Amino acid sequence: MKPVIEALIDALGEQAVLHGARVAERATSYWDASPTQALAVVKPRTTGEVSKALEICHRHDQPVVTQGGLTGCVQGAVASNEEVIVSLERMNAIESIDPVGGSATVQAGVTLQALQEAAREHDCLFALDLGARGSCTIGGNVATNAGGISVMRYGMMRSQILGLEAVLADGTVMSSMDEVLKNNAGYDLKHLMIGTEGTLGIVTRVVVRLHPLPKSCNTALAALTSFEAVTQLLTDMQRDLAGTLSAYEVMWNSYYHAATEPGGHPSPLGREYPFYVLLQAEGADVERDSLHFEQLLERSLESGVIVDAVIPKSESERHALWEIRENFEAMLAGRTTFLYDVSLPIRAMAGYAEAVRQRIVARWPDARCIQFGHIADGNLHLFIQPESQDADHLASDEAVYAPLLDVGGSVSAEHGIGMEKKAWLARSRSDTEVELMRSLKRAWDPKNLLNPGRVFSL
Repeated sequence: MKPVIEALIDALGEQAVLHGARVAERATSYWDASPTQALAVVKPRTTGEVSKALEICHRHDQPVVTQGGLTGCVQGAVASNEEVIVSLERMNAIESIDPVGGSATVQAGVTLQALQEAAREHDCLFALDLGARGSCTIGGNVATNAGGISVMRYGMMRSQILGLEAVLADGTVMSSMDEVLKNNAGYDLKHLMIGTEGTLGIVTRVVVRLHPLPKSCNTALAALTSFEAVTQLLTDMQRDLAGTLSAYEVMWNSYYHAATEPGGHPSPLGREYPFYVLLQAEGADVERDSLHFEQLLERSLESGVIVDAVIPKSESERHALWEIRENFEAMLAGRTTFLYDVSLPIRAMAGYAEAVRQRIVARWPDARCIQFGHIADGNLHLFIQPESQDADHLASDEAVYAPLLDVGGSVSAEHGIGMEKKAWLARSRSDTEVELMRSLKRAWDPKNLLNPGRVFSL
């Protein structure tokens, strides 16, 4: 047994440190069921125990990888046999909820869904929402600056955070647990933890913002014949719903057709339309909001902006519509799939999406290029399925990322860089920006022990 493992067991106890064959009993991630590889898995219960673990690892020059809900898509939390995993799965307490002040204090291992449900019990809304809500954790959301379906109204995870506590590479605890929106007393250090993918510290506790729980919720699935109609409907709804539009999800026919094929979800509309929009507005007056929402859809139908639409009449019907957009496992099953998450100006999105599709089918004529996304915040997702033995991931990457250069886009809208996108970071950040990132890393983690090799290399 290595000395670092012995020291971790002495400090935290045998039950908190998995090593040997017990490590391989865990799956690598949500996307990869193969056995975990790591020197050990440490499962602390408190910030103090995280601090002890990192102090020991720092003393032994031991690299550490942080894990949350393991739903990340860029291999940022996948460890090697020479790395120790610090898993925050046991730090899952919701410590307090303050409906008056509009905040909640939670440990980093709390799942997004658990926080959402706890907030609702106090007639509050935690505004971040992702399809992986049942598995992803608040600490992971902070580390990746998660986005999701409500960004257009409430902003990214960064906008939901009032304060946080984190442990630095040498075990030092940095506590900035503000419960107020305004604190201009010097540098706001919490922002150096948000979106840095665990490379500067391990987030252990977070104070998040809560909002009043909306009383009304109106949803529709609409079919459209052009991307121009998609953007026109977005403009109309943002204007006429007066800030209550909370979700605007666009599905190209490639996505909708795959989601509703036999064995998938029932299709409430014809499957032949070029575009489908799932939109949702949340307000304060159930009857007036519902009437106004329906009137706006009728006007869009009459003007030809949309050609067909369905409005759910129950929560089960609303859930069925969202299942089409969020539950896509069936279209991935049994196929080699490369997942992408990019952002770019809305005005360039239709041309970009078509350019990528043409590049993919030129390389693999039988490929599926499945496109969908949040759109209103400039975020497009793609599933590339080569349907070929010549499934070259790098060739797919080039087809997706190269056209971004011409439109000022980013190779990562919300998933982060991790290991998978390191080679493409320079497509979205200048040499000066990347070198400043490295400078921060050297200052805060001079031994390069926290998530080493993620985002960039030193």
